Amino acid sequence: MVELRGVLHGLVHQYHGKDHPVDYYLQVGEDRLPLNEWLGRELTIAFLGEKNCIACGRKTNKTFNNGYCYPCFTKLPENDLCIVKPHECHYDQGTCRDASFGEAHCMIPHYVYLAVSSDVKVGLTRKNNELKRWVDQGAIRAIPIAEVPTRRMAGELEVHLSQFLPDKTNWRKMLKGDVKEVDLLALREEVYAHFPEEFKPFQYREDEWIDITYPILESLDKIKSLTLDKQESLGGKLIGVKAQYLIFENGVFQAKKHAGYQVQVTVTA
Repeated sequence: MVELRGVLHGLVHQYHGKDHPVDYYLQVGEDRLPLNEWLGRELTIAFLGEKNCIACGRKTNKTFNNGYCYPCFTKLPENDLCIVKPHECHYDQGTCRDASFGEAHCMIPHYVYLAVSSDVKVGLTRKNNELKRWVDQGAIRAIPIAEVPTRRMAGELEVHLSQFLPDKTNWRKMLKGDVKEVDLLALREEVYAHFPEEFKPFQYREDEWIDITYPILESLDKIKSLTLDKQESLGGKLIGVKAQYLIFENGVFQAKKHAGYQVQVTVTA
């Protein structure tokens, strides 16, 4: 038996190529539980009745944006509205919550990409962060289609392309693995026809896409969401991990959504 206690921080993962399932770890406090090793075993997550901000550590009755207290939600740059709406970046107006954060995270090269998770979607991410982003979304295949100098430009292109492609993931379809086969290279050429003239010089034409395999023993026919807001303890036989979800025989648990919760995690043979 393994038992961990502490603040939940969600899932951490490592990609080792398309021929190997993603390695997943559940981070509890400073400890990481290697989930791939415990597939097929009984795993229980119990809420200990306290929530702490993942940034400042203070006790909070409610968390915001996956683990922050309200002051950190309203003050930290990573929680600004432009993070979820990059086309509304206001760095050039001098109103960024933290200019050094903006320079390090926003005023750097970004990819706009196509990913297959539920259906094909268009998205964006910082260059060199793409694998983390794709795995967190549960993508099984992805390819960059543009490399632009800033996050705002990536957001502007994404908004434009979302007229022709979805920019959201249907998490239930993603977890079921009910995805149609898609030729990303052919689709990329179709999407390039919709590029505004000013973005055409930034087209990214590498012909290699990324395939991602997840550690899943079996799929669920019906997706039921499990949450510590409705029950003090949850879990069961762990049959898979995908995106930020633990997949049990009786439902799925979104780990990142519960970041900041004080928990006890128990795994038994």
